[in-house]
Amino acid sequence: MIFVDEPRWPGRDRLWSHLVSDLCYEELHVFAQMLGVPPRAFDRDHYDISELRFRSAVWLGATLVPSRELAFRLRASGLRRPKHLHPADRPEPD
Repeated sequence: MIFVDEPRWPGRDRLWSHLVSDLCYEELHVFAQMLGVPPRAFDRDHYDISELRFRSAVWLGATLVPSRELAFRLRASGLRRPKHLHPADRPEPD
């Protein structure tokens, strides 16, 4: 399932949301592609999407959840990739 939080994080003169999957990265990449989100917007385990794409994400079926729940679901799915991992603990790229 795809989840998105409210656009609340400021940057580059707009607000940003996080888009995640609790199933797999492939599902997330396909959904982001449908939204027209460039691959460079992928950050370890989520996409940053601007407020301009937020409504489209919800319209396409992303479930709106609070940021804390989004983070919880990502961790619970085993897909969370923290910023700082020991090289030996880093997962293989998809």
